[in-house]
Amino acid sequence: MARLRIGSRGSQLALWQSHHISDLLRGRGHEVEMEVIKTTGDKIIDVALAKVGTKGMFTKEIEEALADKRVDLAVHSLKDLPTEISPEFEIAAITKREDPRDVFCSGKYGSIQDLPRAARVGTSSLRRQAQLKALRPDLEIHPLRGNVDTRLRKLEAGEYDAIILAAAGLKRLGKTELIRQVIDADVMCPAAGQGALAVEIRAGDSGTREHILFLDDAGSRAATICERALLNRLGGGCQVPIGALAEVRDGKLHLEAVVAHPDGSKVLRESGDGSDPVMLGESVGDALLRRGGDAILQAVYGQSVAAPPQP
Repeated sequence: MARLRIGSRGSQLALWQSHHISDLLRGRGHEVEMEVIKTTGDKIIDVALAKVGTKGMFTKEIEEALADKRVDLAVHSLKDLPTEISPEFEIAAITKREDPRDVFCSGKYGSIQDLPRAARVGTSSLRRQAQLKALRPDLEIHPLRGNVDTRLRKLEAGEYDAIILAAAGLKRLGKTELIRQVIDADVMCPAAGQGALAVEIRAGDSGTREHILFLDDAGSRAATICERALLNRLGGGCQVPIGALAEVRDGKLHLEAVVAHPDGSKVLRESGDGSDPVMLGESVGDALLRRGGDAILQAVYGQSVAAPPQP
């Protein structure tokens, strides 16, 4: 059996994810080592992610270790991985997806609607902020950075009335005590790829690819390819007000997507069905651009996204 080296971020959740993959590999008889790598996103802890604007901030240094052959594979939260990865690398496996939805966490209130007027809600995600403000314009949204433990500790210390997190991370870490509401995707559309793990390798490394092929889940891959195709069509990274969730329904892919102004003043929602994940993602993305998504995203990116011509 092979000796495989995994590159991982050092957060509690990233380590859980990497240990999860390493346990599955060891179960196949492989010898596994892990190298913890500090990324740009881990070093910038006092600025809202949306203001940093660096694509690949949680992956760049890990990919450098891959390129240098210090590690053989990298485990990422798929939503952190840019939609366009370098030709040097490939996503060899996308694991079976955990719950992709966002959750409302609070020690005092049972749901978003239960929050009092002008309540303090913590999130550093423009996507979550925009959809929250559309639902409750009176809420005060405040930045929230740090690992899962840090965020929950800030909530319990009373710095926030509530915080919004991904269901997947809390479930993986077994920290579900403060979840009060699982937010339906039609209320808060999750990030593209949320809840899925991506295993990245060097392009052409057929040996490593063969060893990890068993980790790949066809349904999760099709759904997340669709979501990432939409994100790519809209020119988005992981810190933009774009949501996407694809699921198999009646044998076809169904995609729900949203583009929202950060202040919640305008929320565009589109959906579609299809059998080709990339074509579906791009067509729903085109529909959002035609309806005014370009203007919203131009305000965020500071440059125009080319809206497709009317059919």
